[in-house]
Amino acid sequence: MSPKPTSHYAAEWFTTPRSAINDILAGMVATFALIPEVIAFSFVAGVDPEVGLFATFILGIVIAFTGGRPAMITGAAGSVALVAAALVRSHGLDYLLLATLLAGLFQVVFGLLRLDVLMRFVSKSVRTGFVNALAILIFSAQLPQMIHVPWQTYPMIALGLVIIYLLPRVTTVIPSPLICIIVLTVVSFALPMPLHVVSDLGKLPTSLPHLVLPHVPLTLQTLGIVAPYALAMAVVGLLESMMTASVVDEWTETTSSKSRECWGLGLSNIAAGLFGGIAGCGMIGQTVGNLRYGGRGRLSTLTSGLFLLLLIVVLHPWVARIPVAALVAIMIMVSVSTFSWSSFRDLARHPKVSSVVMLATVAVTVATSDLAAGVAVGVLLSGVFFAFKVMRLMGVDATYDEATDTRLYRVSGQIFFASADMFADRFDLRDEAKRAVIDLTQAHFWDITAVGALESVVSKLRRHGMEVEVIGLNEASAILVDRHAPMVQSEV
Repeated sequence: MSPKPTSHYAAEWFTTPRSAINDILAGMVATFALIPEVIAFSFVAGVDPEVGLFATFILGIVIAFTGGRPAMITGAAGSVALVAAALVRSHGLDYLLLATLLAGLFQVVFGLLRLDVLMRFVSKSVRTGFVNALAILIFSAQLPQMIHVPWQTYPMIALGLVIIYLLPRVTTVIPSPLICIIVLTVVSFALPMPLHVVSDLGKLPTSLPHLVLPHVPLTLQTLGIVAPYALAMAVVGLLESMMTASVVDEWTETTSSKSRECWGLGLSNIAAGLFGGIAGCGMIGQTVGNLRYGGRGRLSTLTSGLFLLLLIVVLHPWVARIPVAALVAIMIMVSVSTFSWSSFRDLARHPKVSSVVMLATVAVTVATSDLAAGVAVGVLLSGVFFAFKVMRLMGVDATYDEATDTRLYRVSGQIFFASADMFADRFDLRDEAKRAVIDLTQAHFWDITAVGALESVVSKLRRHGMEVEVIGLNEASAILVDRHAPMVQSEV
């Protein structure tokens, strides 16, 4: 769990005064984008909005120092809330707090074990599908605020979008979403309208968070109840955070420490649980907003946490009056920015299997509102398609030497569970040749299924009276064969 060199770590905080200003302003934009989503997911999880908001504040502060991906925004939302909801309904908030602490502990262990390497199995098609699905979910989450609302809401949203997209052509000193919030709030004060405001979304906290310990019996029975939910929350949270970190890596053309992000998120969730909050994870929509408006360092992450506390506690009366239309306009911008529009063009250019993986990831995620489920299906399909592709590269060429009455089988390609049956079917067991030579110089055996197929072929040929010789095994394949099918190397 060794941190990066001090000089590198310091550079992630401060480079130039201009970059620091950009980080602060971008972090403020991300904060406004956090509020509606955190409140919405708090309801999904079955807890008061202040539980999610306090957790997001704690997460932002802690992960700014411990996380492995600068400029990434973390909050109490996403698929973690979907997992938490079932536990809250069945056992209450105290059990959720204990699950949050345990989920954080799991994530610390995962980070120390460097299980982040599993992200290497997530293909670019899955990542694109993840991003596109999230953009769709972000937009669909705004629909309740645009349906069955006063007609004045629509021109206010339109005004907000005009400000967000046109103001940068005039000046980029202050992020346009901040100006959008200020202008729409001023308009709502100057021209009283029946608009929904932030206070209508739920109860906002009015005091500082304090240390809270879960009041549950510390027994094996309690652990049995909490552990499955905690493990699911840990895995789902890490999956979303790793995917978000990968998006930031690609956006900024930099690298990050995924293992540090694992245990950093774990420590952040432990801290959130100790202060009465629920577990969280990386939030790609808010992270994209942060990046879009210049956030590149840890200061932007810290700002989002501190500014959230300032807004919900100190500036509570003002925040409560912000029109929801302003937040909807910001989230629409985030949704549009998040979606990979080039993926439409790629559908025609990329291999069909890659397009199928991307579309399946989008479809499952949108249908279930579960990012983890979509990514899991995408990874599974990628693995299946890869196995089929590699399987087709396997070949067995047979030639016959009449002088020696020998059938030579030259095997090429990768022999594993998917190609083992195809490999076995290429041998003619009715062959009347006296001798058979199986040349494996251009082949590799990967698993016991492949070795079992080789053993079956050799034994059947020998039972038909043929002398069988296996040659050309590479070192790794030979070790596997010697361990699991030693009779292959022996002759009858």
